[in-house]
Amino acid sequence: MPPAASARRPPLPGPPLGVFPPYFRPYPTWRRRSATRKTLRGETAGRAGRERAGGTLDARMDAGRDAIPALGTEPRFAQSLRQRLEDARLLDGRYRMQEVPGGGVALPVLDGTAALRWLQDNGPGGLHCRLLRIQDPAPSKAASLRPPAQRLRRELRRLLLGHGEGWSEELERDVPRAWQRHGDMVLLSKDCFSAALWAKLGPALWETVASALGAQRLAKRGRVLADKMRSPSVTLLLGQDGWVEHVDNGVRYTFDVTKCMFSPGNITEKLRVASMQCSGEVLVDLYAGIGYFTLPYLVHAAAAFAHACEWNPHALEALRRNLALNGVQDRCRIHAGDSRQLRDVADRVNLGLIPSSEEGWPVACRVLKKSTGGILHIHHNVESRPAPPVLKDEQRLPEEPSSEQEDEGHQGSEEMESSGQKMLAARVRPEWWRWAEGAAVRIRGLLTELHSQPWHTHILHIEAVKSYAPHVHHIVLDLECRPLPHT
Repeated sequence: MPPAASARRPPLPGPPLGVFPPYFRPYPTWRRRSATRKTLRGETAGRAGRERAGGTLDARMDAGRDAIPALGTEPRFAQSLRQRLEDARLLDGRYRMQEVPGGGVALPVLDGTAALRWLQDNGPGGLHCRLLRIQDPAPSKAASLRPPAQRLRRELRRLLLGHGEGWSEELERDVPRAWQRHGDMVLLSKDCFSAALWAKLGPALWETVASALGAQRLAKRGRVLADKMRSPSVTLLLGQDGWVEHVDNGVRYTFDVTKCMFSPGNITEKLRVASMQCSGEVLVDLYAGIGYFTLPYLVHAAAAFAHACEWNPHALEALRRNLALNGVQDRCRIHAGDSRQLRDVADRVNLGLIPSSEEGWPVACRVLKKSTGGILHIHHNVESRPAPPVLKDEQRLPEEPSSEQEDEGHQGSEEMESSGQKMLAARVRPEWWRWAEGAAVRIRGLLTELHSQPWHTHILHIEAVKSYAPHVHHIVLDLECRPLPHT
């Protein structure tokens, strides 16, 4: 049984700078060596210092950004030490008290050097303490419950204070209030951390942001490049690569955020697609990307087969991975680049390109089945004026026909269809409806010219996906297209 340190070791002489004070009570040598092999780091340095109580600070004190300073003591002194550290404003409330080898406990402190100086200047009478470092500390309950945005500001203030800088309104406005999360990566918006002061903090800034937001990797968006592929401009701030995995409604997507676009704002349209009944149908997705809509059609809407057209090589790589990731690779054929070989195959065509997919309309008409036609889902950005206040009477849909009108007999299917379209038009903004009518006329003309026979187009639905910019909305037109019999 090893002898007790308090019984065998005489009090130490007054310590020079950087040496533990006389009231430092070390664990016996056999316990110290055990602790050294674990993640806990005793604050002694040099071979001699590690073998005798009161040695100099360990050079490993600064090793590893996940290690934090703490004061170790016996459990019976824990609450008293906690209160005194709180009074001295040294207790680090971000982390909880932890057990240490040998039956002791450790209370995290904000600054190891300041804590050591406090021990020297204000020796807490009767409390036996030592300075430690804890690897991968557990967050406190309060820190765990704190909203991420609040944690981020708290940690940034602490970081600036450590660099001798103060907080300001400019910095407050420059801190993000929202971000995208993809697995262990957080993607920041382009309009944050633009103040010159942030650059002075170096890599510590991004490490602090990632830690506060619970991420391992960090990236920042720029403006979407003005090329035909709408390539993202994303800078990787922390981490080795940009590949992430994201799950929407049970569909798994993997992609490189620095090479491929991913819009969380399209989730409502993905959910709508997932609810469609496409059993037995063939889909052509003209702008497949990484499979944003191809996958919901296959995974949830039960489309029999899909032709996915894409020409961005980075998106193609992600698309291949995503089809396999979701187990639907046998029900999809990828058309890289040119899709002109596709003709007369589709029951349904998705045109998911904004701000406009109009260049793809002739191709969509060509791939629709010539004999039966099908449905086009046309994405488009439409500008609309701010809607004026609407009175309750103006919000009512067109009235249903009265019994007297019903007695006059039906006026035919065309009149019923016209009434239905009036009801639909009453539910959407006038600008959206005018654009949809123009699109229906244009596509009817394209189909008639292509097949040398009359076609009929019918507006089934107009879906508002998201606000794209002030007074600009991303909408989807569901347009039914059917050939008319020759007369």
